[in-house]
Amino acid sequence: MEEQVQEVLSKLRPFLLRDGGDVELVDVDDDGVVLLRLMGACGNCPSSTITLKAGIERALMAEVPGVTEIEQVF
Repeated sequence: MEEQVQEVLSKLRPFLLRDGGDVELVDVDDDGVVLLRLMGACGNCPSSTITLKAGIERALMAEVPGVTEIEQVF
């Protein structure tokens, strides 16, 4: 599952980089919870929660079977 998550993040990364940010996969646990760290401009952006939940989480849950939740790690 971790490899599939990385593939989806690779597709999303150009959009984050364009805004001066990036995303790092920290872990995927056995329950399907994906731990991500938003970096650069995305790390302290007021819209980071929206980016994480409405953008990244939606894409991961649609494309990677078994992903149950996304959590941000600081």
